[in-house]
Amino acid sequence: MNDLAKTLIFFGLVLAGSGLVLALFGKVPGLGKLPGDVYLKKGSFVFYFPVVTCLLLSVLLTAVLSIFGRK
Repeated sequence: MNDLAKTLIFFGLVLAGSGLVLALFGKVPGLGKLPGDVYLKKGSFVFYFPVVTCLLLSVLLTAVLSIFGRK
C-alpha cells in the first residue's frame, strides 16, 4: 500500500471513532463553553462563536499532526 492509502485509512478510522464517541456521549464535556468564547443573546437572537475552542482545537490538531506527520 502506498502512503496516501495508509493516510486515508488512518484519518477514516479517526473520523469514525470520533463519530462513535459523539454518538455515544452526545458531546464533548467542557468543549464549547470555554472562557473567551463569544455568546451574545438579545431577545430572540442568539449569536455564538467559539473563539477559544477553535484556537484550542487548532493547537491540539497541529501538535497531533506534526507528531504523526514525521517520518
